[in-house]
Amino acid sequence: MSPEVMQLLAKALAIGLGGVAPAFGIALIGYAAMNSIGRNPEAAGKIFVPMLLGMAFAEAIAIYSLIIAFTL
Repeated sequence: MSPEVMQLLAKALAIGLGGVAPAFGIALIGYAAMNSIGRNPEAAGKIFVPMLLGMAFAEAIAIYSLIIAFTL
């Protein structure tokens, strides 16, 4: 394969895998938080902020993979 094709393949894998994995992580965080709030509605205030922080950190990984795909 030519170097251009290899570069495009590397970019596609970087953004593809770097986007799918955080999406699963965000889904699991949201599921666990909603399940916890459903079981104990009084704890919603204590669960909401850590849930958002966890989602933000997982989303940061997707943004890093986007930056890597742009720099390749």
